Amino acid sequence: HVQLVESGGGSMQAGGSLRLSCVAPGFIDANYCMGWFRQAPGKQREGVAAVVAGNDNSYYAVTGDSVKGRFTISLDNVNNTLYLYMNDLKPEDTAMYVCAADCTIVGSILSFSDLPPPGYRGQGTQVTVS
Repeated sequence: HVQLVESGGGSMQAGGSLRLSCVAPGFIDANYCMGWFRQAPGKQREGVAAVVAGNDNSYYAVTGDSVKGRFTISLDNVNNTLYLYMNDLKPEDTAMYVCAADCTIVGSILSFSDLPPPGYRGQGTQVTVS
């Protein structure tokens, strides 16, 4: 697989918005579970959102409780890009956001592997909210 490439992070004041992008050829068109998790210094990894596309153009998406109502995940199948729209940002959203193709969704529970296969994650993009 080609490495996932994220972009769109940066610094933002509380209440602002950002859009993260993740170009993921070979994953999105193969209906992998695609998602974002975040990691802040001294904190555990937290699943933010994930989406799985079906063969009938349907989608199933979940978002974490801490971002529900503020963050939205979406897929662009034409451009093989995963997006995370982040609105009403808060200082506690400050973290490294990583795009990953190793998520699992069971009902409304989102998780990511502790041992992802090579190439299933991007390098991450930093989001800082002040």
